[in-house]
Amino acid sequence: MSEPGGTELSATLRRIERVAGALATASVSRMDETLPWFRELPADQRSWVMLVAQAGVRSLVQWLRGGGGTPDATQEVSDEVFATAPQALARSITLQQTVALIKVTIDVVEEQVGHLAVQGEEQRLREAVLRFSREIAFAAARVYARAAESRGSWDARLQALLVDALLRGDSPDVLASRAAALGWADAPPVAVAVGRSPGGEVAAVLHTVYRQARRIGVEVIGGVHGDRLVIVLGGAADPLAATEKLLPAFGTGPVVVGPAVPSLDEATESARAALAGFRAAPAWPTAPCPVSAADLLPERALAGDAEARRRLRHDVYAALVRAGGELLETLDAFFAAGGTLESAARSLFVHPNTVRYRLRRISEVTGFSPLAARDAFALQVALTVGRLDPVVPGVSAAPTPTLPPTVRKTPQSGDDHRRCL
Repeated sequence: MSEPGGTELSATLRRIERVAGALATASVSRMDETLPWFRELPADQRSWVMLVAQAGVRSLVQWLRGGGGTPDATQEVSDEVFATAPQALARSITLQQTVALIKVTIDVVEEQVGHLAVQGEEQRLREAVLRFSREIAFAAARVYARAAESRGSWDARLQALLVDALLRGDSPDVLASRAAALGWADAPPVAVAVGRSPGGEVAAVLHTVYRQARRIGVEVIGGVHGDRLVIVLGGAADPLAATEKLLPAFGTGPVVVGPAVPSLDEATESARAALAGFRAAPAWPTAPCPVSAADLLPERALAGDAEARRRLRHDVYAALVRAGGELLETLDAFFAAGGTLESAARSLFVHPNTVRYRLRRISEVTGFSPLAARDAFALQVALTVGRLDPVVPGVSAAPTPTLPPTVRKTPQSGDDHRRCL
């Protein structure tokens, strides 16, 4: 092609300028014919695409005038070609779709090369248009990269605010507004997982979380608070199993999963339980990872968690009181006998099968089996909490059962422990 100031080039550029509007219109018509998703765009977004197409043709002229059409040219296409459309367009149309739009426009321009170029310049103009298409694609990639960085920073800030609101127990309206800004679909159930952050850049930590979440098909919102990584999971049928697949995103130490709730509005309850469990988890060194906050009820109660104490008092101790049938007395005797069924039966003057039956009833009523070491520990803590805080709505405080006088044992000098009777 001639030098920028050449007569032939000037004539070609004038022809392109005269038909710029027609080229843009033809390009949009071709998009409507060949791209089904383009036909579904709202009218305002289609008009924005028209403006970008017109700006693209003008940019081609400016690029050629600046010598961009020569094979050794280093001039880049200005990103301002996309400035005619609002930033919202970048959120509506993906980079892949933008490249498809560019391809259609370039195809239309190539088809008109014979009418646009002066005689003898057709091939050079066609080569210049191909080089321009490459440059315009790079310009689009830069625009989308900047938009992604800006959106990523803003989304990270919003997610941190949302997680902070969850931990503080803010109102559901606050949670809903921030979640809506993030595009949270609120797929049930929702649960919160808390563990130690692996350290390093927060963006890198959260990137690992989102990458793992995409692999297992769950929705997540994450935030790093101090040395803790807090993840809100949505749409996982089994939040504990889903968290297990997200373990690579956490640092060392326990990972605790709060109870599943129907929606984000109620996720504060799950977050509180998960945080309380995370604080109490060191008391159970052999706990599985991840572990449910409900499995840490006794440790949480000993650590001062009011909700854990309430659940043990209401769901275990009060349930035993309501069930009656001497279940509390049997449980006390079983623990006093060191978990030996026959010894408990002798102390209660009943058959061992009666003790077996009552222990099964205790399992049915409370969900904890006295024959399992871990469940027995939870039951012992529940009995302690229930007797320290005996006020349970609808249940009168039950006196601590005492053994019959005939089986009371006077401590001897060789006894290891003393017992108050």
